[in-house]
Amino acid sequence: MSDHADSIDLFEKRLVALERRLDSADRRLDALEHPLSAQEPHSSTALETAPKPPSSTTAPAVQSGSVFPVLGRAMLGIAGAYLLRAVAESNSVPRLAVAWAGIVYAFLWLVWAARIRVKRRFASTFYAGTSTLILAPMLWELTLLFNLFPAIVTAGILCAFALTALALTAYSKSINRSGAPVVHVAFIATAGLALALALASHAFLPFIFVLLTLSAFCEFAPGLDRMLGIRAAVALAADVAIWVLIYTCFSPQTPRGDYPVISRAALLAPGLALFAVFAASVTSRTVFRSKQISAFETMQTTIAFLLAAVGLADFGPSASAMILGFLCLALSLAGYATVFTVFNRALERRNFTVFAAWSTALLLFGCWLCLTAQWAAACLGTAAIASTWVGRYRTWIAFEFYGMLFLLAAALASGLPHFLLACLAGTPTDAPSLGVWFVATCVVLCYVTAKSTAHQSRSTQALRLGVAALASATVAALLVWLLVTLITIQVTPAAHHLAFIRTLTLCAASLALAFGGARLRRPELTRLGYAALALIAIKLVLEDLREGHLEYIAASIFLFAITLIAVPRVARAKNQTLES
Repeated sequence: MSDHADSIDLFEKRLVALERRLDSADRRLDALEHPLSAQEPHSSTALETAPKPPSSTTAPAVQSGSVFPVLGRAMLGIAGAYLLRAVAESNSVPRLAVAWAGIVYAFLWLVWAARIRVKRRFASTFYAGTSTLILAPMLWELTLLFNLFPAIVTAGILCAFALTALALTAYSKSINRSGAPVVHVAFIATAGLALALALASHAFLPFIFVLLTLSAFCEFAPGLDRMLGIRAAVALAADVAIWVLIYTCFSPQTPRGDYPVISRAALLAPGLALFAVFAASVTSRTVFRSKQISAFETMQTTIAFLLAAVGLADFGPSASAMILGFLCLALSLAGYATVFTVFNRALERRNFTVFAAWSTALLLFGCWLCLTAQWAAACLGTAAIASTWVGRYRTWIAFEFYGMLFLLAAALASGLPHFLLACLAGTPTDAPSLGVWFVATCVVLCYVTAKSTAHQSRSTQALRLGVAALASATVAALLVWLLVTLITIQVTPAAHHLAFIRTLTLCAASLALAFGGARLRRPELTRLGYAALALIAIKLVLEDLREGHLEYIAASIFLFAITLIAVPRVARAKNQTLES
């Protein structure tokens, strides 16, 4: 009897074990079919009886096994597209009805791709790609081969395709920091197809409108503005399309037999709209949201401005250069105001640097376009003093560099290089203009304003040396002109007179530079003093010995010898005095 009871107990234990195994197998099957449901919490009894999770060695097999069904479904989608193509060629159904049915069919695949769970990125990407492979050849043939759709209808379908993908992924809350596969595929494919259709159909404006719309959504749509790949692809397509439009319509060599007639306003609009989109985006990000500007935003905003400027210069009214110049000056003032009032250099260093560089370039460009030479010299000379002052008192070396750029631009506008060449190497005939006097004053003031420190970086030393060289050359040229003017009162100066005057001036400048460098602790002046000695030696061979009379040659050599002896002693004596 006891043996019979033991057998019954053993049978019950085996039955319970079999039930547990069946329950475990059922849960494994459910986890494979519904991955998300496997993450839901189970009851305590289920947790106690739950089997160990499958090892990592079995995961790749499951993933690779799930690839083939996705490929199979995608191939079924392509087969369906070919079936619709066969129905269209059979002429049993109106071709336009079949075309719209194919478009709806492609959109349905896009909807299916958006409904895939976020973790199944491969399937979602593949189904979105299938939708694109169905739609792109169809629109190409319907627009270019069969002429069933005008360009504006095709552009509308493309825009609806991309925005539908964005709406579906936003509705399903699948846009995250890693990006939604459906939006990636749809936006990049739409941008590429819009560019290709614009180039092939010669109907630029509808497809450029699509690219501008996508660019606006890329810059301002939440979540989408973090997807750099989409933003770069769409912006590149828009840049190329607008540039080809400008080149095609402005170039006189381009045949325009099949190009539609476009008004000037329509030619101006794309470049201006692209710049407005990216200018608003950068302003919103950096000024109002305190984000750091990226390299892509810096480059793309610059490209957009250049496209707008070229379009305005080519297709604008007769006063377009003046309008563009005033626009540059206004943007420059706004940029400088933002730099000094909004950005904290310590926390927003990149924004500070980029906006300052933009403002400098815009100021130079604006003065060149809309101001006369004398007014441009006055404006840029004043800007050079202000920039150098800011660089000194706030220790911003970049603004000293911008001051140097403003000085060079002001010198070119005032005619200072021509005056220097005439005084130091030619025959000074005309008196310096008011612009030359003003720029010469600005050069000297910029060098005096620049702060001198004991320990300077190489870049700072190079900037100070450049400003000091320009100031020294300007003062020397003015001194030569003054001496020549005084001599002209008594006698008409000949070539040997001019050679001796230049030698006398350069010797005096070398001594003054050596003295000032040692006295003011400015090593760049001492370097220029020694450089002046080398210049005098070259000048003696090339000018004095060839053009001068014997007495003037002797006087020039005597001055050079005295200067050659005195310069090192002056620099060494003053240095020893300061050290003691």
